[in-house]
Amino acid sequence: MPNPTHILVIRFSAMGDVAMTVPLIRALSEQYPQLKVTVVTRAFYAPFFLGINNVEVYTADLKGKHKGILGLYKLSKELRALKFDAVADLHNVLRSKILKFFFMGKKVVQLDKGRAEKKALISAKVFQQLKTTHQRYADVFATLDYKIDLTQPKFPTKIQLTSKLNAFVSNLKLKTIGIAPFAAHQSKMYPLDKMKEVIAELSENYNVILFGGGQKEVELLNKIETKFDTVNSVAGKLNLKEELDLISNLDVMVSMDSGNGHLAAIFGVKVITIWGVTHPYAGFAPFNQPEEFALIADRTQYPLIPTSIYGNKYPEDYENAAGSISVDNVVSKVKKVIEA
Repeated sequence: MPNPTHILVIRFSAMGDVAMTVPLIRALSEQYPQLKVTVVTRAFYAPFFLGINNVEVYTADLKGKHKGILGLYKLSKELRALKFDAVADLHNVLRSKILKFFFMGKKVVQLDKGRAEKKALISAKVFQQLKTTHQRYADVFATLDYKIDLTQPKFPTKIQLTSKLNAFVSNLKLKTIGIAPFAAHQSKMYPLDKMKEVIAELSENYNVILFGGGQKEVELLNKIETKFDTVNSVAGKLNLKEELDLISNLDVMVSMDSGNGHLAAIFGVKVITIWGVTHPYAGFAPFNQPEEFALIADRTQYPLIPTSIYGNKYPEDYENAAGSISVDNVVSKVKKVIEA
């Protein structure tokens, strides 16, 4: 059977997981320029794939016309009209399984999430690096006869900033650090009082741009930016495309185990991650980042880490585990990486 010439890629959410597909899709496009790829995802994530050759995005309205089984059937009919000949399911959830049911007759390969291995990791039966999510994605394409080499990745050039975006860079003579202090769960966050100390120290020698979303986060970051001359918050002020343009110009991104780290990695930006009850061994570290860029909570003090894969389950006294990483450790790591 000949190799597929048009692959439909399914990945609906979440933001970080969709962002993690981008380096794979870009490498696939570069290494197999004759291949056409259609990514079906939420409209919000479409900007992630801008500028990748032979890649189109088909947006799914999962809260509207594509909601439920009937909506997915409608979506399947729309997608079939695109005449793809294989499906790469990089999500492997009930919604994508239902959608695939309507693609009978097409070659379909789904993501192996490695659930048993991850269960062993969080139950303390093993403590070792599992296959990365990026490699798991690559395995799907390899099964479709498109092996992807991830050892020498290419990244897009920095996006030229508009005057609107340049306004968030206080001093053009200084290097610029992005900081995204929030995560989906409290247990994945560095304590905000300590993060304020980190921001205070770094703002003395660098521009600092704060990233976040949601009304509460917007209010908190706006208060922080007023205290420092070289600190600006973009929260609630830019659309996703503008945020991506700004992120592409960072010298370093400091992120929790959260989506913003993966967004920066799309552009080859150096990403320092701070981990609470989760751990990079589960395979969710940002793409192409050295192991030493990950700052891990003290496992002597919190020996059950990782307590879960997503940070939603943890013992009562583990909520502030990330706080076991000292402010000095974070600041010194950022300075070492940015000046390297």
